[in-house]
Amino acid sequence: MADAKTVTGVRYSPAMDEKTHEQTYRGFVRFVEIGTFVVICWVLALAVGGIREAWLTAIFGVLLSGVAGTVGALSPVVGWKAPAAVAVLLLLYLFFA
Repeated sequence: MADAKTVTGVRYSPAMDEKTHEQTYRGFVRFVEIGTFVVICWVLALAVGGIREAWLTAIFGVLLSGVAGTVGALSPVVGWKAPAAVAVLLLLYLFFA
């Protein structure tokens, strides 16, 4: 088996499409970032509902995090920042309401 690394970096075999491979990797990393923040929003929404007993606010936070995750997935510029903003709002509600 040939070594995949050279002194200058990764060497792709002729069967692999380097551009497609790199785009897939970047898309996967972006999906993981967005998904992580959406799940953080869900956990914070559960905390808002459980601690503050504000279940309607928690439901709104879950729905808003889903919309923010969709916006982040469709807009590469926004990315993980949209669900992170919802997480910050839920944190503020949890501590100051």
